[in-house]
Formats: sequence, C-alpha cells, structure tokens
Amino acid sequence: MIRFSNVTKRFDNGTEALKDISFQVKKSEFLFLTGHSGAGKSTILSLISAHETPTEGEVRISGLRLQQLKSKDVPRLRRKLGIVFQDFRLLENRTAAENVAFALEVTGARTDTIPGKVMRVLTQVGLASKARAFPQQLSGGEQQRVAIARALVNDPPIFLADEPTGNLDERAARSVFKLLRHIHAGGTSVIMATHNLDLVRRHEYRTVELKQGELVYDSAYDSVEELDPA
Repeated sequence: MIRFSNVTKRFDNGTEALKDISFQVKKSEFLFLTGHSGAGKSTILSLISAHETPTEGEVRISGLRLQQLKSKDVPRLRRKLGIVFQDFRLLENRTAAENVAFALEVTGARTDTIPGKVMRVLTQVGLASKARAFPQQLSGGEQQRVAIARALVNDPPIFLADEPTGNLDERAARSVFKLLRHIHAGGTSVIMATHNLDLVRRHEYRTVELKQGELVYDSAYDSVEELDPA
C-alpha cells in the first residue's frame, strides 16, 4: 500500500532530512514510526501526503508514484488519507460538528449527507454530546478526538498520526491511542509517529526507528528488541 524505495529528501537549505530510506507498509498494518525530534518522522508523513516530494528515490501510495502525480490529482490522493497532528489544527470559530463537516464540504460531499456522516464519526470517537461545543470549550484530549473524527469522516484507507498524544496528559493519551487501535481494528492502515518509547514498548505493533534521517531499526526484520534510548 505504501512503499519507499531508496528515498532521500534534501531541502533547499541543504538539510538532508532522509537518507536512502526503504520500507513498505502493508494494507491494514499498524506501524509505529519512532525517533527523536529531527529524525525524519514528519518528513516521511509529508512525503506520504504529497506535501513534499523526494529528492531521490521513489514513493508509491496505493500504486500511485508520487513524482508522477499532477497537481490536479493530489486532492484525490489526499482523500485516501486521514491525518492528525500534535496541535489539533481545529478551526476555533467552528463547533466540533462544523470542524468535521468542513472536511466533507471541501471534498464536495452532498449537503444532505453531511449531518449523518458527522454524527456517525463523532459518535465513533465518543463526542456526540459535544457536537455543538467550540474547541476552546473542549479538553485537549477531546480536541484531538474531534481532529480524529474529521480525519475519519471520508473513510480513508490510510491514517497518519503525527505525535497525536504529544500535547496530552497520560489519561487523554491513553484514550486517543485506544481510539487509534480501534480504527486499525476496522481495517485501516495506521502510521503513528511518536517519540514515546514507553508507549511503543507496551504494544506489539511493528516499529520503524529513524536516527538523523536514517532507518536504523525495523522490527519486521531486525531481531534487536531494544530501541535506542539515547
């Protein structure tokens, strides 16, 4: 479903964010993407979502070669993706329901189908009762669940989570991670970028570790059990 082949990403300022990275993510797989800040985790997610293109190598998503995508085809690719971030990125002047609805509006969904779809995903994330609340009226964990609902509303086969628990307390983080596991159990491929190694070690999902732009560990192939604590 997702394939990186000898991918290097070099930015205009000369920074080499990724160095000859190769790995693939299968359909319905859960993958932890680990490494310290600056390791290259967010760059990988940006390549998958076509916000960046590789300097060298090839990235394929569901058979699409990203370097060959025309600009008009990028929205079609992104409709296959659900994306959440550490900082939620909710629209402050819209309610929880309106934030979720916005994701449908921009893809041209039929107006009469939007309310039902919005309530379906808000119920799925446990926030149906908060549909009319504005972001500032919600806790951090609730805001992240609204962001997850917004990312899910188009039923994407691939879900990208960039440090989704980074700004949350332990209880909220557990709740959000439980939700991601539920999403995965429904058949969605989930890639979760995180530097929380305690969380990674507690769960037996595949783990890919980056260090200074290089892939240094992949639990699908390496026998080493211990992730780099340094």
